[in-house]
Amino acid sequence: MQKVYSDAKSALAGLLKDGMTIMCGGFGLCGIPEALIEAMRDSGVKNLTVVSNNAGVDGIGLGQLLETRQIKKMISSYVGENKTFAQQFLSGELELEFNPQGTLAERIRAGGAGIPAFFTKTGVGTLIAEGKEIRSFDGEDYVMERGLVADISLVHAWKGDTEGNLVYRKTARNFNPMMATAGKVTIAEVEHLVEPGQLEPDAIITPGVFVKRIVHLKNAKKHIEQRTTRKRDAA
Repeated sequence: MQKVYSDAKSALAGLLKDGMTIMCGGFGLCGIPEALIEAMRDSGVKNLTVVSNNAGVDGIGLGQLLETRQIKKMISSYVGENKTFAQQFLSGELELEFNPQGTLAERIRAGGAGIPAFFTKTGVGTLIAEGKEIRSFDGEDYVMERGLVADISLVHAWKGDTEGNLVYRKTARNFNPMMATAGKVTIAEVEHLVEPGQLEPDAIITPGVFVKRIVHLKNAKKHIEQRTTRKRDAA
């Protein structure tokens, strides 16, 4: 099975339709599938539900899809770096399903593992639990959360082989590995593409069985979300 595609546009070809649920990996601007997001923007697909820890920043990552108003709903944990997001949410243009970060991670992991729902103490007694089933275990209340599955999962890996085995690096391990298991179709953009057998088996995080399509992303952009510097000592 040929998994490698020449570019992000061709990797998405034949898959996109209005109203889809999309998962986008990464944490902040680290490990986001930027080339695939840009190709999705250019496709014009709309009314998307997007599952992502955050919504990018203005003009970068998912911020581009917000600017073009292609996203109808976000299922997220942290959205504080995006003014466009805030404006659309406060004006009622954008729906938001807000999740504690650990709950969001577990909802995605559960979806990938075929677990339809689970119970957690996080959020009990808060707005998070409104409208959800509450059940008592050993005298403690827990709220039921549903697992998440997407039509397409977009992930970014540091290294991968042509069979789809993936290795992530540092903060890019946040959300990318679990999202790779929770998409009906998973597409990976890979910074370094190698032949089968060239990856250290113990280093592989996502087995190739989960990945349907691959894009070799040379010279990947490395954005810094918040640059913090220290003043130089006087000479």
